[in-house]
Amino acid sequence: MVPLGVSSAAAVRVGQAIGAGDIPGAVRSGWMAILFCIVFESCSALALICFPGAIARIYTVELPVIRAGAVLLIVAGVFQLFDGLQVVIAGALRGAGNTQTPMLVHLLGYWMIGVPLGATLCFKIGWGATGFWIGLCVALVLIGSILVLAWMRLIKRLTTPEEPFRFAGVAAYDDFDVR
Repeated sequence: MVPLGVSSAAAVRVGQAIGAGDIPGAVRSGWMAILFCIVFESCSALALICFPGAIARIYTVELPVIRAGAVLLIVAGVFQLFDGLQVVIAGALRGAGNTQTPMLVHLLGYWMIGVPLGATLCFKIGWGATGFWIGLCVALVLIGSILVLAWMRLIKRLTTPEEPFRFAGVAAYDDFDVR
């Protein structure tokens, strides 16, 4: 929930800055949201990786469930950083008016890579739920990485003076006077 809240804040802050013609502010807002997410998700990942059994014991006393849950929590710890990252960057991109890139990256990442790989590891290789989560973990790493590149490409476009950034078909600065 924390990355989702940061994502919403990033969308608002980036959008307001672009609307005000403050491109450095938009870039700064996006990077600060990403930094906050990385710090928070790193702490979360450490907790999941270091204390999976203790966390699983909070929810059940059944030993087989604790064992299975502990393994899944370690996998979740691995994908924590990239899961938060993809959510926050999607928000920053949304604030800049780019909703298409995250949608396509998520569609292809989950449905073309994550689910097929997870199903293969789960059912054909026989790794069970852990295999399916590993497939989704691979997808999250790819999605997060691709969205970082998309954010960096957007920043380059925003900061290139020859071509003003277009928001919903209208230049964000220099094309009209709102007074």
